[in-house]
Amino acid sequence: MRPSGMLVRCLRRPIGVWPAVCVTVAVLAVTNVANHRWASPIEPVTAVAVSALLFGVLWWAGGTWAEAGLDPASWARGARWAGVLVGIVAVVYLAGALLPMTRDLFEDERYDRLTGAQVAWRVLVTVPFGTVLLEEVAFRGVLYGLLLRARGVVWATAVSSTLFGLWHVLPSLHLTAAKPALTPVFGDAPLGVVAAVLFTAAAGVLFCELRRRSGSLLAPMGLHWAVNALGYVAGFLLR
Repeated sequence: MRPSGMLVRCLRRPIGVWPAVCVTVAVLAVTNVANHRWASPIEPVTAVAVSALLFGVLWWAGGTWAEAGLDPASWARGARWAGVLVGIVAVVYLAGALLPMTRDLFEDERYDRLTGAQVAWRVLVTVPFGTVLLEEVAFRGVLYGLLLRARGVVWATAVSSTLFGLWHVLPSLHLTAAKPALTPVFGDAPLGVVAAVLFTAAAGVLFCELRRRSGSLLAPMGLHWAVNALGYVAGFLLR
């Protein structure tokens, strides 16, 4: 038999949950390093491609749209949850921007070099496709779905959220330098990285719970987009 024929037969045969989890983690590790070293305007394109690859891993393990949190029957409910969550974040950010004691939290030196068009690109393209799509598909979609099948809700939430925290190690290396308001709290970079990992892991638990309660990946997607995208808008307007 030709090697190509053997490959096709292997791909047609479903793999187990744990091999699928290992493949998913390996793909995410490579993607994380690549994004950190070679971030570019095509990052949303690569994020979409990696998301499609991860869906392929889930299907290879016998998964379904429902297991990924994207059952069409759940879209309407998930969209309603997402809309409410976006509204809540908008109100919280508006209050934080208006109050003098919290306004400094929006200061970020990275905004000083951005134009209005660049902020719009991040809000409408980079955040939804380069960040939210990939991270939600990976951690609350594919990984959560696989682990839920294997070990249940607690394991799915704990493992996917821990990995979500570790995913933010490289992006948070210069966080305190970019956000001066965080320096008095976290001091040097190592402590800032640890804080970022713990915070994003806790956020991962919240996102998992939103997916579980809503039955849809659209709910955590909505909150994730709002926190990131509206943060860009608030920081840009208050610079």
